[in-house]
Amino acid sequence: MSKGEQQAINFWRFVASLAMCYGAAFIGSFFTRTEITQWYAFLKKPIFTPPGWVFAPVWFLLYFLMAVSLYLVWRRGLRIEKERMAFGLFIIHLIFNAFWSIVFFGFHEIFFALIVIIVLWIMIYSLIFQFYRINKFACYLLVPYLVWVSYASFLNFFLWLLNR
Repeated sequence: MSKGEQQAINFWRFVASLAMCYGAAFIGSFFTRTEITQWYAFLKKPIFTPPGWVFAPVWFLLYFLMAVSLYLVWRRGLRIEKERMAFGLFIIHLIFNAFWSIVFFGFHEIFFALIVIIVLWIMIYSLIFQFYRINKFACYLLVPYLVWVSYASFLNFFLWLLNR
């Protein structure tokens, strides 16, 4: 394969990485948008809840970092087992990422959303270790995501406590 062909393939892998990550964001936002001003607005919230305007830019940045991280793992073509395993876990984790919004905002199930976000946290933690073995920079790009989901898990827990 020529260098130009490889660059074209890598370009499309990057585009696909962005599409997958922002696709998960779109699915989650479909359930979030209307509920932010309705159901969520009336929940009792802990004092450390950030203002609503914080969530969109933070998630936009995190999805971009996730996409770059995925691309860095995928760009070599998933030739070895650890790359395929990491890629597969990433896809499953994206499903859980979108599923949290469906459970929390769509079904209004704060406790079950807490379970989903704990599973998501474990997946992200595992992804960091798997990506480290493939591309250290890809691993580091996921750390802010883990920090944010840690905070979101804490927030989810207190939302459940205050609203059960």
